[in-house]
Amino acid sequence: MTPGLWELVLKGIWITVQLLIFSGLLAGAISFAVGIARSSRWWIVRFLAGFYTEVFRGTSALIMIFWVYFVLPLAFGWQLVPMWAGTLALGLTYGAYGSEIVRGALNAVDPAQREGGIALGFTPWQRMRLVLLPQAVPEMIPSFCNLLVELLKGTALVSVMGMGDLSFSANLVRLALQQSAEVYTYVLLIYFVIAFLLTRLMRGLEKRLKAEVGKDPGTETAARELKRAQTTGVGAASGGAS
Repeated sequence: MTPGLWELVLKGIWITVQLLIFSGLLAGAISFAVGIARSSRWWIVRFLAGFYTEVFRGTSALIMIFWVYFVLPLAFGWQLVPMWAGTLALGLTYGAYGSEIVRGALNAVDPAQREGGIALGFTPWQRMRLVLLPQAVPEMIPSFCNLLVELLKGTALVSVMGMGDLSFSANLVRLALQQSAEVYTYVLLIYFVIAFLLTRLMRGLEKRLKAEVGKDPGTETAARELKRAQTTGVGAASGGAS
């Protein structure tokens, strides 16, 4: 490819990364807000949070992008630039999936931890901030990692607005060179590299967070082995033989 075409691809990569960061931040904020609201003691809060989750999980991200970019200006007179239209549509859509991750992780915390917070006289917010979230967040990281990779792949949908992301730029290069196989092979590799870096980053974050709450991977493995030995006697027998 010529330098000009490579520059076009690099600009597309930068736009894709920006969109991933902005929509990921919005989806993360929505995930925690709605996920925590799903466990509220007020039924109206739980209902509204559940309604949002079901609506946005049940709609297509592509149609949501069309709606935000083309219908919103006609209905309310709000014209968003493609970057913010894509950020809003993707953030709302993937935030609905993320809220279920947060809700599930919070519900998985040992009930004794909640009871301990109540015994210490913590308010519901203090229990959430000081007891539940520190233990639940490390368990959310693997699922959020998968969601981020899905969000990365979902950013390609913004090309329908004529936004110069990676997929849109790749299509322009393909039309210029008439080399579909080579161009789209490069694009596949670029998406893979970004996803791989995201995965490594999230795994490092998971290890750090687990270490902070005393859930070192090595310690967890040893605990599982001990529990298996106590339950089945296999590990104990092996240890006695040695």
